Amino acid sequence: MRAERDPSLLQALTPLLFLAVLLAAAVMLFGEDSSYGPNQVALMLATMVAALVGLRNGIAWSDIQDGMVHGISLAIVPVFILLAVGALIGTWMMAGTVPTLIVYGLQLMHPAYFYPATCLVCAIVALSIGSSWTVAGTLGVALIGVAQGLDMSPAITAGAVISGAYFGDKISPLSDTTNLAPAAAGSELFEHIRHMLWTTVPALVLALIGFTILGLRGGASGGDGAAFGDLPAQLAAQFAIGPHLLIPMLVVVVLAARKFPAYPTILVGALTGLVVALLFQPGAVVALGAGEGRSPAMAMLAGGWQAMFSGYSVETGNAAVDDLLSRGGMASMLETIWLILCALGFGAVMERTRLLERLIRSLLHLVRSTGSLIGTTLATGIGTNIIAADQYMAIVLPGRLFRKEYARRGLAPVNLSRALEDGATMTSPLIPWNTCGAYMAATLGVATLDYLPYALLNLLSPLVALTMAYAGFKVLRLPGASRANA
Repeated sequence: MRAERDPSLLQALTPLLFLAVLLAAAVMLFGEDSSYGPNQVALMLATMVAALVGLRNGIAWSDIQDGMVHGISLAIVPVFILLAVGALIGTWMMAGTVPTLIVYGLQLMHPAYFYPATCLVCAIVALSIGSSWTVAGTLGVALIGVAQGLDMSPAITAGAVISGAYFGDKISPLSDTTNLAPAAAGSELFEHIRHMLWTTVPALVLALIGFTILGLRGGASGGDGAAFGDLPAQLAAQFAIGPHLLIPMLVVVVLAARKFPAYPTILVGALTGLVVALLFQPGAVVALGAGEGRSPAMAMLAGGWQAMFSGYSVETGNAAVDDLLSRGGMASMLETIWLILCALGFGAVMERTRLLERLIRSLLHLVRSTGSLIGTTLATGIGTNIIAADQYMAIVLPGRLFRKEYARRGLAPVNLSRALEDGATMTSPLIPWNTCGAYMAATLGVATLDYLPYALLNLLSPLVALTMAYAGFKVLRLPGASRANA
């Protein structure tokens, strides 16, 4: 058996350059449809290039294959969450939960403050439950509907939803990433949260100012409000609108606040939506499941089942309303799952062949100051999100590799854990093939590259962190550490 050789920098860059060329070609040839097959092909071919480099360096194919299995296993829970969210959207549409939220939102929201209000509401809910995915899959879906009813931009709304959701995800002690980052860096949870406030709160304030300006300027509308007519009346004609239809959302919020895992929480929310639909919208359930020779009871059973696997659909005579309400189902998430599996396979091979580690080691050679070290950490989190397609890997891998360097320079570990969150957590929904980016696009119905310019908090957090790092503001040192090592 040949000994494994360390990869060269050129070898580490080869799969990335190959992938970049293929992704650029996919966008050029297929445009917005590149995420529905072309990107997956590019990722699989780049995976094979990385594997060939590993074979060239003496790594057995069985080891590379085991690495792929391990890497893709990271997606099992997100895959089930995606399927559960698809089922939840289908049953919540059929139950009238999302339509009720849209009607109430239209009554309460005004276009001038819709975007900052959307960001704040999502931030508060995410802070209380610690899950950006849950907020986007429940409240976010309804707010996209409100935006369309107000003739506001779905892309800006999606950016506001994601900004607020990731504020809570980053700051809440209930969040998995908020716990993972200090564990990877060796800092304490609540010290980590307090230290993050110095970069996150200014970024949030700037984001709210940006959303306010967008709202006052009309938000570059792009909505379909004129096509909806009187949307509340349209929805009231299809559903028995009322506050009792918000029970499924209340159940999800309570379970998430009590730290129930995301998958069972969302699945219970989907089943609660199904029960509410059977109790309060039996006509909608029967209409969905109606078929030749089916009794009303069998049609009701089929309708509930269908809402979970293929989503809810309705024909109102208004194409815009039909498109708004015909959503969800596990099947709607399959293309997203396909993208996630291909992306994680590439990231896993890059890690097992040590190509990713080689890239990070090369970055460390460029570090000259504390500011550049933190900047390199931020860039590595973003880069790992792009290469490995998973925010957890983007937190753990740089945390593991940079931890000794921060200690050698006398820097407190909270500096590292904060940089991991600013660089990795916040940028994960901005990458189309990252698990978070793919999830947000599938759930909100807005392409990642469309909402990316408007995910203001996610864009601003790394910039604020980088500015503070080079200014030396709130960069904490270990007790007794000398500045000579910085």
